[in-house]
Amino acid sequence: MRRPTAPLLRCALILGLLLASVSCGGPEHSKVTIMVPWSGTEFRAFYAVVRDFERGHPGIDVEPQVTRALTQQLDAAVGADAEPDLAVLPSVGAITKYRTEGALRELEVDTRAYAEPFRTLGTHDGAVYAVPVKADLKSLIWYDARSTEPPSPGRPGRYRWCLGLESGPTSGWPGADWIADLVLADAGVDTYTDWASGDARWAEGPVRDAWTAWGHTVGAALKGATARNFRQAAGSKDARGCALSHGSLSAMPFSSARVRDGQYTYVPSSRDALQVSADFVGKFTGNEGADAFLTYLASTKAQRIWVNEPGFAVSADRRVTQYDNAVQGRIAGILRSPDFTLCFSAADAMDPDVSAAFYRAVLDYANGREPGPLLAALDRVQQQLGYPSPTSAPAPLCSTPEPR
Repeated sequence: MRRPTAPLLRCALILGLLLASVSCGGPEHSKVTIMVPWSGTEFRAFYAVVRDFERGHPGIDVEPQVTRALTQQLDAAVGADAEPDLAVLPSVGAITKYRTEGALRELEVDTRAYAEPFRTLGTHDGAVYAVPVKADLKSLIWYDARSTEPPSPGRPGRYRWCLGLESGPTSGWPGADWIADLVLADAGVDTYTDWASGDARWAEGPVRDAWTAWGHTVGAALKGATARNFRQAAGSKDARGCALSHGSLSAMPFSSARVRDGQYTYVPSSRDALQVSADFVGKFTGNEGADAFLTYLASTKAQRIWVNEPGFAVSADRRVTQYDNAVQGRIAGILRSPDFTLCFSAADAMDPDVSAAFYRAVLDYANGREPGPLLAALDRVQQQLGYPSPTSAPAPLCSTPEPR
């Protein structure tokens, strides 16, 4: 009996030709991975920007990798040579670390429209290594306008503070932001910059004074704060009777309607200098699709979409001036105003290991530990893990926006 080798072979050849023609004729897709820390409305706002990019770039698929432990996961990925194409870098210290290690790649992205200090902090020797895709103003005191009188900067009056310090792997950061605000307001820009850059001691002078002042300011709110989630505690007039919250709008649990109708509003926590922060994005691979997506993220079009989605994002792009939410727009206006000096978040400017120790000390202090030994330990951590040389230190942390 004759075996049907020839017909089967012809069928296989025809099928192979058909598949080859489909492959050659169809569009080539590339995938871009990006590691992000956002969830809830913050992630949905970001993903609206992703969808708009993919509509305009049908050959590129963006795959977000969401993690709350971004610093730890990115460290592990870089150490294992398994980096994502792009990643959010939540601190200037992280930018400095990965740039000096050679992990971050130089970017061909125009950031000249971005306000200071955001633009310069992502550069080194004139080269761009990270783009500030999302900005925040931390030095704000929030209150319910229906039941609370406007507090004065440094004088909250008779009202109690809402305070939560629990935030997963970065628990303690709300207290670190508050302490930094006090150093900035009470000791000034130069002292703040020296401390954030590792050139001032923790255990003496203005920094130690700020820890003591924070404890006196929040008082009874410290009790149980390490177990309270920061977002659930903020702005909640609960059985504890708290009425004031400290921090950026994106950290508050308010709905757009509650902010838009003036129910919750703010005053700056200082009349002169304010603390800001940003989420930067850097590139770790040679993926050309990642270049296209990052260029888009930095564009005015993408930034305008982002800020008008839920999540209360603010842009450092000075051309983004139209905000659907008026409160959000006024906060963005402060980032462009020459009336304030803007200083980047101290904890975010530090080496990531130093900022992690800072957060841990905040939790210990809230749990009743005396500040002296905690701050002496932070001095030792700073000495061992701080910036090893002037060439690796971050760019100037404070600047005053120029009038346009």
